[in-house]
Amino acid sequence: MPIPHLSNVQNGPLLELERRILEAQPQIEHWFRSQWCAHATPFYGSVDLRNSGFKLAPVDMNMFPGGFNNLNTDMTPLAVQAAMSAVDKVCPEAKSILLIPENHTRNTYYLQNVASLVRIFELAGLKVRLGSLNPEITEPTEFVAANGVPVRLEPVQRRGNRLVLADGFNPCMVLLNNDLSGGLPAMLQNIEQNLMPPLHAGWAVRRKSHHFQAYDAVASEFAQLISIDPWLINPLFAHAGGLDFQSRQGEQVLADTVSDLLARIRVKYREQGIEHAPFVIVKADAGTYGMGVMSVKSPEEVIGLNRKARNKMSVVKEGLEVSEVIVQEGVYTFETVEEAVAEPVVYMMDRYVIGGFYRVHTGRGIDENLNAPGMHFVPLSFETACLPDRLGMPDCPQNRFYSYGVIARLALLAGARELEATDPDNA
Repeated sequence: MPIPHLSNVQNGPLLELERRILEAQPQIEHWFRSQWCAHATPFYGSVDLRNSGFKLAPVDMNMFPGGFNNLNTDMTPLAVQAAMSAVDKVCPEAKSILLIPENHTRNTYYLQNVASLVRIFELAGLKVRLGSLNPEITEPTEFVAANGVPVRLEPVQRRGNRLVLADGFNPCMVLLNNDLSGGLPAMLQNIEQNLMPPLHAGWAVRRKSHHFQAYDAVASEFAQLISIDPWLINPLFAHAGGLDFQSRQGEQVLADTVSDLLARIRVKYREQGIEHAPFVIVKADAGTYGMGVMSVKSPEEVIGLNRKARNKMSVVKEGLEVSEVIVQEGVYTFETVEEAVAEPVVYMMDRYVIGGFYRVHTGRGIDENLNAPGMHFVPLSFETACLPDRLGMPDCPQNRFYSYGVIARLALLAGARELEATDPDNA
């Protein structure tokens, strides 16, 4: 297992943060337990983290994680236990699950992720079948994942208020691994089966700015618990709307938003004695797969974008047009794996960390988005993250991984609160 190298000498603040987390471990776990009593845990999720040596923060949280094939298989028993716990909360008597994946069947690595999910839930004692919303799938069709495992997709049917397959397969639970970027299909609305995650977790409804608004509150509460500056674990952000990148509508509003946020970051950098140049990430407020993202160090960079940049920013997955963005404090990554820039991604199911990996990109820099073509993945076992060595150094691998798991669970908790706030049943 490659151990990441934190290639930054300016790691004093992070060491102090890790020391505080390690010392407060019993209080932290008690606090998490109390939070999960008050808030329903998202079914599953993944969190992208960035470690700059002076800051450790989440920069994205996915409610429909699609990289289970990149996890260390040594952690499968923990994933199976977490799957049992997650299903028990939704449908304790469940014998079977209908899993609905994304429509992009040509991505054989994504299909490998689907096969990995099927295996986890089968090992948890459930019959799993794959129902597709893809209109091109009109009969049971077998595909082959990148690792050679067969993946059989069948067209979903709706009978009354239930989703079934043609032969009558009629489970009590439907699991989405489809982020609904293209909208909310009528097929999925008002069904009586348990649907996880709920429809309002999809990008047709969800906004990153809502998530980080919820994370603001979570980070502040946690920072008070362990007596740290919340900025050490929380990226500053702002929202800009009314944009049309193709017609250049809203350019000045976006530039002003970038300018204001850069000024706020400079204040924090001066407070912390950080000499690096601040930067921000401008990204679509809805959507995933690293689309619609740019790294910016001055407001002038978002004025007069060339055609290629406008095309890149104007449309994301499923052709969703971008009219709103989140402008987020850029967090440098000073972690490397075999001299390539890397960032940790932590996977969770129910309230448990079940593994993670490093997203590695040999062609990107320390201030750029790594979720881009050319990336590869290095699996990491997070087994030691669940059992920190409280007598060891704060930055030894298992304690650093424990810190990663803590920050990722803070983002998961923010996701729980976010879903509560956007639940139409709570309106």
